[in-house]
Amino acid sequence: MMTDDEKLWYRDATFYEVPVRSFYDSNGDGIGDFRGLTMKLDYIKSIGMDCIWLLPFYKSPLRDDGYDISDYYSILPEYGTTEDFEKFVEEAHSRGIKVIADLVLNHTSDQHQWFKEARSSRDSKWRDWYVWSDTPDKFNGARIIFVDSEISNWTWDHVAGQYFFHRFYSHQPDLNYDNKEVREGMKDVIRFWLDKGLDGFRCDAVPYLFKREGTDCENLPETHAYFKEIRAMIEKEYPGCILLAEANQWPNNAKEYFGNQDEFHMNFNFPLMPRIFISLSKEDSFPIENIINETLPIPEKCDWGVFLRNHDELTLEMVTDEERDLMFREYAKVPKMRLNLGIRRRLAPLVDNDRSILELLHALIMSVPGSPIFYYGDEINMGDNIYLGDRNGVRTPMQWSFDRNAGFSHADSEQLYSPVITNPNYHYESNNVESMSRLSTSFLNWFRRMIIVRKQNSRVLGRGTIRFIGSDQKQILAFIREYGKEKMLCVYNLSRSPSYVELHLPEFNGWHLREAISSVRFPDIGELPYFFTLPRHSYFWLIMEAPDENS
Repeated sequence: MMTDDEKLWYRDATFYEVPVRSFYDSNGDGIGDFRGLTMKLDYIKSIGMDCIWLLPFYKSPLRDDGYDISDYYSILPEYGTTEDFEKFVEEAHSRGIKVIADLVLNHTSDQHQWFKEARSSRDSKWRDWYVWSDTPDKFNGARIIFVDSEISNWTWDHVAGQYFFHRFYSHQPDLNYDNKEVREGMKDVIRFWLDKGLDGFRCDAVPYLFKREGTDCENLPETHAYFKEIRAMIEKEYPGCILLAEANQWPNNAKEYFGNQDEFHMNFNFPLMPRIFISLSKEDSFPIENIINETLPIPEKCDWGVFLRNHDELTLEMVTDEERDLMFREYAKVPKMRLNLGIRRRLAPLVDNDRSILELLHALIMSVPGSPIFYYGDEINMGDNIYLGDRNGVRTPMQWSFDRNAGFSHADSEQLYSPVITNPNYHYESNNVESMSRLSTSFLNWFRRMIIVRKQNSRVLGRGTIRFIGSDQKQILAFIREYGKEKMLCVYNLSRSPSYVELHLPEFNGWHLREAISSVRFPDIGELPYFFTLPRHSYFWLIMEAPDENS
């Protein structure tokens, strides 16, 4: 039986996003699978991850990398069997690693049996499981999300003799959540996988479930009410399991998905993510400081998921036109790097593989409010391939060694679901787990050490409050994290040049400072402003100790 504090495990956790097909191929067919993922659990444990987030592994025609589900109750055969999945979860749990999985609620594949039945006849009981119309004129306020590939949210179905509604690709019809059977059916899907050992779900595209004429069909009260029902069910039947929302919205709307601690346990901090890169480009801490203030406070038992990159494009939907133009100029100079309203690049290529920037960015998301979520391969600075279609360029095989196929598979290279990265700057022969593990100064080993330090300070960094410290140096971001008696001072230089700053800390006169990573003692804080010099793109994490704690 979990205690109330243990149920808050997600507030202290580090998350690792893994596509099953991209991680490790155990049977030589060129596609990653659950047995391969199980074989690599010790690695995931070795880099300090507390929870694995699985991308969709359900049966699917794979026209949208598994987000087009054709059977919620089956596993894609290439990934293995239900027994393989259950064994994977069991082995993860034996190592103290929790597992959450993607849950795609908004839509199905047009190959799902529900949709096949629905389109077959207007008299079918499944007809009302989807959203139909005789004209494409309803819900005109709903924006088109995939602007590069779709011209309408309605698609004519010649079999059904009607239009069906879809917020995403035209092969992904939206479910009709005004139908109680749909709502209860998705609860049954949730129960099915939680009964098999999952610790929760990352819920895909949550703002769009319900549609209402005269609105933008986003963030509707009915959508919130339904997720409160799901949360109540989980609290009653599966205590300790969590719901993580993908709600790419402006701060006020995004915060609403926490409800009154009765909706989502976590939500991705989409407002913060692009503004980290904007601050870096402008050498100005204001975008970060301002957006964090806008995203706080949130209910005590809820938490943000903070991230730098993931399997999708770096989305720029919820920024101003000026900010989007800046991001494109700075981080996507070649048009092929752009997709919809975003940038389809991995983290290392985004910042030209600059080690100082990569360290600064990772340290930042480990120290701001929220639980950090890392994308597989970013710990070894994997590159991307912008010449692969859609977002597949950031979903290439994990690079394990300098052996053929990057150690991912024993298949012939032509069999791989995707080519490995061979760009000279990110080639798998140098950017791989085996090589980086052997080099003490590698980014991978730096990442491991930083995760250890964060775990040593998980309460103050995972649950603490944040207080920004202003200065006359706009390129300096400084804040204090506080949790009970624990305090940590974090200082970041966002500039391409060395910088200095004087921080006014009068209330901490006489306090000791100890560098968190090395435990080196710094001069005590005095009456005068505390003076820092920082190299380009550098940072300090400093433990603050009251005068009576240590001599």
